[in-house]
Amino acid sequence: MRLLSTIHEELELKRAAQVLLEEFKNSRVFVFSGILGSGKTTYIKYLCKALGIQAGISSPTFSLVNEYTSTDGSLVYHFDFYRIKDIQEAYDIGYEEYFYSGNYCFIEWPEKIPELVPKDAIEIRIEIKNEERELWVN
Repeated sequence: MRLLSTIHEELELKRAAQVLLEEFKNSRVFVFSGILGSGKTTYIKYLCKALGIQAGISSPTFSLVNEYTSTDGSLVYHFDFYRIKDIQEAYDIGYEEYFYSGNYCFIEWPEKIPELVPKDAIEIRIEIKNEERELWVN
């Protein structure tokens, strides 16, 4: 893994989102790991905004997946697998249709479904160091 960005304040996430999307412009599946409260959902909100999502970006903690439509009509999927009890729940929502759709997929808590994550997914790990967040990418 390599350090993508160090975040001192939330406003820096806007630039970090643009950098990630530019660097991996041909990638569509991104997985986010980090401790509870590390900022995964907040970073995903900035990624969605950079992709033209205007409003309504929230954590899909209870629904497992939120679907957003950007200003150009493309779809973005945001997953949160924190609360799943077993992998069957991912099968039940039809994860394959999302992950292999060619649309952006942002996945929180991929460690709950490791065998389902596409091999070409870009991994982002968020670490808290003092008052900063470090964004690591692989």
